[in-house]
Amino acid sequence: SPLLLLPIVSSPGHLLVQDVSKRYFLVGSNHAETKYRVLKIDRTEPKDLVIIDDRHVYTPQEVRELLGRLDLGNRTKMGQKGSSGFFRAVSAFGIVGFVRFLEGYYIVLITKRRKMADIGGHAIYKIEDTNMIYIPNDSVRITHPDEARYLRIFQNVDLSSNFYFSYSYDLSHSLQYNLTVLRMPLEMLKSETTQTRSESFDIFEDEGLITQGGSGVFGICGEPYMKYVWNGELLDIIKTTVHRDWLLYIIHGFCGQSKLLIYGRPVYVTLIARRSSKFAGTRFLKRGANCEGDVANEVETEQILCDASVMSFTAGSYSSYVQVRGSVPLYWSQDISTMMPKPPITLDQADPFAHVAALHFDQMLQRFGSPIIILNLVKEREKRKHERILSEELVAAVTYLNQFLPPEHTIIYIPWDMAKYTKSKLCNVLDRLNVIAENVVKKTGFFVNRPDSYCSILRPDEKWNDLGGCVIPTGRLQTGVLRTNCVDCLDRTNTAQFMVGKCALAYQLYSLGLIDKPNLQFDTDAVRLFEELYEDHGDTLSLQYGGSQLVHRVKTYRKIAPWTQHSKDIMQTLSRYYSNAFSDADRQDSINLFLGVFHPTEGKPHLWELPTDFYLHYASAVQFLLSIYSYTHWWTPEVIKYLPLPYDEVICAANFKKLIVKKFHRYEEEIDIHNEFFRPYELSSFDDTFCLAMTSSARDFMPKTVGIDPSPFTVRKPDETGKSVLGNKSNREEAVLQRKTAASAPPPPSEEAVSSSSDDDSGTDREEEGSVSQRSTPVKMTDAGDSAKVTENVVQPMKEVYGINLFDGISEEDLSIYSRFVQLGQSQHQQDKSSQQLCSRCPDGVIKLTPISAFSQDNIYEVQPPRVDRKSTEIFQAHIQASEGIMQPLGKEDSFVYREYIRNRYL
Repeated sequence: SPLLLLPIVSSPGHLLVQDVSKRYFLVGSNHAETKYRVLKIDRTEPKDLVIIDDRHVYTPQEVRELLGRLDLGNRTKMGQKGSSGFFRAVSAFGIVGFVRFLEGYYIVLITKRRKMADIGGHAIYKIEDTNMIYIPNDSVRITHPDEARYLRIFQNVDLSSNFYFSYSYDLSHSLQYNLTVLRMPLEMLKSETTQTRSESFDIFEDEGLITQGGSGVFGICGEPYMKYVWNGELLDIIKTTVHRDWLLYIIHGFCGQSKLLIYGRPVYVTLIARRSSKFAGTRFLKRGANCEGDVANEVETEQILCDASVMSFTAGSYSSYVQVRGSVPLYWSQDISTMMPKPPITLDQADPFAHVAALHFDQMLQRFGSPIIILNLVKEREKRKHERILSEELVAAVTYLNQFLPPEHTIIYIPWDMAKYTKSKLCNVLDRLNVIAENVVKKTGFFVNRPDSYCSILRPDEKWNDLGGCVIPTGRLQTGVLRTNCVDCLDRTNTAQFMVGKCALAYQLYSLGLIDKPNLQFDTDAVRLFEELYEDHGDTLSLQYGGSQLVHRVKTYRKIAPWTQHSKDIMQTLSRYYSNAFSDADRQDSINLFLGVFHPTEGKPHLWELPTDFYLHYASAVQFLLSIYSYTHWWTPEVIKYLPLPYDEVICAANFKKLIVKKFHRYEEEIDIHNEFFRPYELSSFDDTFCLAMTSSARDFMPKTVGIDPSPFTVRKPDETGKSVLGNKSNREEAVLQRKTAASAPPPPSEEAVSSSSDDDSGTDREEEGSVSQRSTPVKMTDAGDSAKVTENVVQPMKEVYGINLFDGISEEDLSIYSRFVQLGQSQHQQDKSSQQLCSRCPDGVIKLTPISAFSQDNIYEVQPPRVDRKSTEIFQAHIQASEGIMQPLGKEDSFVYREYIRNRYL
């Protein structure tokens, strides 16, 4: 049978922490609660973490017996009714990790989650609430006076703010990587012989390997990209001791999803931003790059487009485009002790051979391929040299590095002073950005998992043929990436990324056959929906790094922002300044502690006693690094060999070793995404369904008046949008103030783990927050003025309704088209000799139609249906008999499916 590769649904979806006197028992199950795993954590060790994983998959009955024995063995009073051997039970949805300060270890659990997006049936959740449980017993606890302060600093990283995870989709990688991985071992497994496979059988897990009837079905799981994983340090201590199903990796950044309805056809637009955990921090405290090539405020933004009518990575249509933002890769900083709004920029270290930039671009070549395109938006002309310092150094670094690269893979540098063009009255900033965006997308291409549609072959667009990237039999690959930066990588960068994303979105829609030309115009429902996603994305990233929302938005650069926006921009500037001056230092300490950059150690200075964290992020300043690197061949040799393809996605033995491939029966729940998505074993209501609650172009952006084109690609006036007709000006202002920037779409009520512990009291507050839509639209308040406007819109001129004015003369071309339409009706009559003679006397401009359908008799008056084959007739007759209570004997296949269902569900 043919090989089939599917992603593995790993990590227990439900956890139950049972507390006995000497150990914790973590019982994890899948969502269907048919398979269980058990972790035992010793509580008698004051400072060490002792975890035992027997790696056995339990059935529901075995787990009940195990918990029953534990309950019986730990009862305080034997034989007394009502007593329990468990002190408390805590329910959770996953393990964030384990952390230790100066006393014993804590376990961090996810106790509340909210669904934020669906990608091919794989759910993406946002962490809503967590719980930290101290592991050692009180009897063995060794107290330390500074433990409580470290605990407060650690909890200052709010895990309920923009941290995301998925049980089956790798959020640390792009969609292109995840779908490429599903194809990668397929070719290698096909080419392997039986002898080779037996020798290299270690890539398969022998645990739970099913051989009967499951040939050709493999589950696959890859390693996450640790640069974008934020709990890697917290899971590092258990990575080698527990089964990989317990490891749940989380990312930090943004995730939002909206529904674009194209004449009823649902298309999901998803925006995912991954913030780097390397050299992470706040605005003025983290600038430039560290000695390993990691830059500050580095965020990878991916926009994913998928046809929601087909929920499958193999059969569905998916497209994605990735771009990056990050600080200028040099050794530079700004001194905030002067209390100036714009502290002077200082180059901290001379780097004549651009070593730090070389390390940074080498990472990018390995992950994205070539070309790397730099869009530098900092100021070029200034009275006092400030931002221009960075431009001059960056140009010198790129020029030096390019002289050693092959000419076809050189780094492309695009300088553009966005601030200067914004002040100019003669230049349109977004028009110029649109030209840059077209050139960028043309060079990098984008990812789509299906070949070019037949309609684009019939009607090719001139821009489509010039598109870059890599064309493969199954679709297209994005090769290379755009790297955008200004000084802060916030306001200007977000607008530039939006324009590039808008241009890429047009190509994505065109590749899926949804529009006839790869162009999107402003003031359409599709672009308004996409712009709102990007504004929430920019606000969220700005809050994380700068301490305030965006100061300048897309509307600011379009120069259509209302006059009230100016006062709001001033307030955001003041908020950003306050955050940078007073709270950024504490936030930086929390990030350093959470990411494991600083480890508390007895007898060494505490985190709050350090004058600076420079030595924590620059290993070369603490010890002399013996690594020898070339000044000319600054790239990794394997990376340059496969360009323009990214080395991480190349089919080779080194990448194959990073994968875990496991053989499954084809009905196993670990690879059944349909079962995982639809949850047939749960009772669900339509009100709580995520796809109905997300932002929709038809509900939230399309005009509510009658007689207007429902296409989301029609340009509308500002007062015709769905949001503007909902209420008056004050209501619109209320909507802007009510919109939260912590997430994207209005989600269903979040799932909260039921906990019987007495120390978790935040559930009610979280539920109230979760019930409020995060992008709420005010309720329609109709007054006399609105009703008069609606009445006016009902009676519309003939030109607007029909597209032509019937009183004007009819052109010859229109008359010819109408003649063909009349002849079309005539040719659909019964095919007799008279009609054939009539067709033979047709005018020269009329096309003679030849029936090509499978019907023997096919016209507008009668249709003779085709003959049904015997198998279909038998199936229909069996269906009729089943409704009358006459059941057919089950076939072998049906019996096998039912037996497997019973075994997985109940045994």
